[in-house]
Parts: sequence; structure tokens; C-alpha cells
Amino acid sequence: MNRRLVGLTVVATLSVLGASLPASGAPGVAKNLIVTPAVRASLLDAGAAYHQLPVKDYLGLTKGMTYYAFDVTTKTYYAAAGLDPSPTSLRAQVGAQDDGGYNLFVRAQGATTWKIYDDGLGASEDAKCPITIPPAVRKVWDWQLRCFPPLS
Repeated sequence: MNRRLVGLTVVATLSVLGASLPASGAPGVAKNLIVTPAVRASLLDAGAAYHQLPVKDYLGLTKGMTYYAFDVTTKTYYAAAGLDPSPTSLRAQVGAQDDGGYNLFVRAQGATTWKIYDDGLGASEDAKCPITIPPAVRKVWDWQLRCFPPLS
């Protein structure tokens, strides 16, 4: 997939798909965005590369665990997703356990690549978040924890 095309697609969908909500007590505003097929592919490509595995080692992103938003104040995209390992890839299955099981993605507006952080232990009580997700983004995602989605 052409990464520049993916970046252009993401920027083009921002004004159409986002719903802005002000952050409580914070000057920032975030827009919760729909994860389009192009965004999904870019996250999967970036996640597989980060874990040094081919995309074919994954079935896709973990169902119900993918989030995507734009922080208007900092002009930064945030995403969070788990990678769903293929049953035929032992390396992907092992890598998706524990601290490799969930990823946080950050990309400045106009950039074509994601910075990725492992956050598989983010739901643990004593876990340290690898990045600070702005309160406005956590609010549109409805995240109570600092850097992990709600546990069902």
C-alpha cells in the first residue's frame, strides 16, 4: 500500500467523519474518527513492521479494540489497536501476548508514518503508560484508564 496515499486519505476524511467534543477541564478538543479501510491497513502495516513481522502474520486488528482520533490542539492523530495474530504464525501469536498485545499509535498531521508504543500491560493497576494520551482524546474514546480501553 502506498503510505502517502493512506496519509492523504486520512486527512481527507477528517473534516467529514469527525465529531468534536470539548475535553472536560482542558483547552484541547479531539475528534473521534471512523477507522476507514485505509486507516486500518496503515495501522496493520505499521504494527506488523514494528513487531518485525510481515502483514500476512496477522488476520487484522483485534475486533472491538481499535480507536482513532485527532487532537485538534496539537494537530496529532492517535490510534490504539491490538493485532490479531494468524494461527499459522507462532511468532505473531507469541508477540501478541502480554506487553506486545496492544499498541498505541501517534502521528503528526501531514506525516505519513506512525510512531508505535507497546501497551499490552496498560490495564494493569501498576502499569506505566508509554505515552501521554491527551484527556480530550481519552474522553472521545470513553477511556477511564490512562492508556487502555475499557475492559468488558
